[in-house]
Amino acid sequence: METNNNVKSKFNDVVCAIDIGTSKVAALVARRNQYNKVEILGIGICPSFGVQRGVVINITKTVESIKKAVAEAEKVSGISFEKVHVGIAGKHIKSMQNRSQINRTNVDSWITHEDVKRLKEESYKIALPPGDRIIHVLQQEYIIDNEPNISDPVGMMGVKMEGNFHIITGAEAAIQNIEMCIKAAGLEVASIELEPLASSDAVLNAQELEAGVALVDIGGGTTDVAIFENNTIRHTAVIPFGGNIITEDLRDFRILKEQAEVLKVKYGYAIPFEALRNQHVSIQGVRSGNNKELNLLSVAKVISARMKEILAHVDYQIKLSGYGKKLISGIVLTGGGSQLKNLVQLTEMETGQIARVGLPKEHLAHTRLKEIENPMYATGIGLVIRAFKLQDEESLCDVPATTNNTTTEVKTETPKTEIVNPIVEEDINKKEEDFSIPEEKIIEPQVNKNTDKKKSLVSIWGKRIGDWLKDDNDFTDI
Repeated sequence: METNNNVKSKFNDVVCAIDIGTSKVAALVARRNQYNKVEILGIGICPSFGVQRGVVINITKTVESIKKAVAEAEKVSGISFEKVHVGIAGKHIKSMQNRSQINRTNVDSWITHEDVKRLKEESYKIALPPGDRIIHVLQQEYIIDNEPNISDPVGMMGVKMEGNFHIITGAEAAIQNIEMCIKAAGLEVASIELEPLASSDAVLNAQELEAGVALVDIGGGTTDVAIFENNTIRHTAVIPFGGNIITEDLRDFRILKEQAEVLKVKYGYAIPFEALRNQHVSIQGVRSGNNKELNLLSVAKVISARMKEILAHVDYQIKLSGYGKKLISGIVLTGGGSQLKNLVQLTEMETGQIARVGLPKEHLAHTRLKEIENPMYATGIGLVIRAFKLQDEESLCDVPATTNNTTTEVKTETPKTEIVNPIVEEDINKKEEDFSIPEEKIIEPQVNKNTDKKKSLVSIWGKRIGDWLKDDNDFTDI
């Protein structure tokens, strides 16, 4: 990342994210403040002409949209950047469950972030269908020495580590097209993130993630579904229908695409009710004087029919996950399509779940860009949040591993270097100087004196015994 001096001194932790959608390309520049809140510094938006249902179909047009969005974001924020975090979606996205296992060799130390990372990397070794690539490996729960339901094993003791992971894959060609577009725009891909996961980071709070919730991100070309329960991702899916298909349906009234989009956004209702029967809207024809009068009840019926179809797919994915009865927080709608009038009520009627519209301000700091709180920017803000999470994970793995003996080692090393070593050296010198010479002077005379004493005692007693024997001989002679 390259910044000018003023910005660099002020913002040292800045990331950029690009949301390549079917209807728009949005580039966001953001930083994280001291309260762990995300502050949007700049945003650039450009219509998207090379993406269809979340998949790049025209690289040249997509590159042009990316360049325009990035240039606008750099102009607003005053920051130029090189690495970007990009979102991905489309009907090619698939998910599966997998269990990985490793055995730890260092059993005397507790489990570290490096052990968790090594266990996670085992899931990347699974066999995939030809043409697929793993996008995410998301942890669900850990099993340490056959002890299940562990959410965070770091700091525990154990030998056998197992983990249940939710694996998300995508088509290799679709991923390469996104990477090619970013490189052609003169940028570098820092990471590729699944868009429904990014949107969930932007609009869901901690209570909803724990209680159980289904996020439904209605975009232009796709509707993304992500189901969470007990702070864990349980199911993901991408439905190849979005707001653009409603716009195409409204063109059956023989109006232009731009007119159909305005009709949907300003006058569209997800539920047709009787009061709309007497309301009409006039749309200008291709030629002047050929205006059309459209009844809003008829428009609402077209919108409602298509939205019911999309919600039927959402309800099917919720039931397929097996968590339909565990979603205490119900459904959270986000994305540009969630702004449709009466959509919350239609969602509750079609799925039987409580619903609300999620605004991407859950983790946002105060910003002068008020338009950023629109649901259509949920994916872009979520990509920024995931970029900061990725930085935190990398920093955790860079921290050296700690063991149970760390504290005691630090305590014993300090006295040795600062206090003990000078005394030991002084004692050694003292022994060499003070005790080496006296030992020779004292010990040798002691040895000589003892030997002299022994000799004198023997000679004395020998002389006495000799005299006694001599005297005895003298008595015998008498």
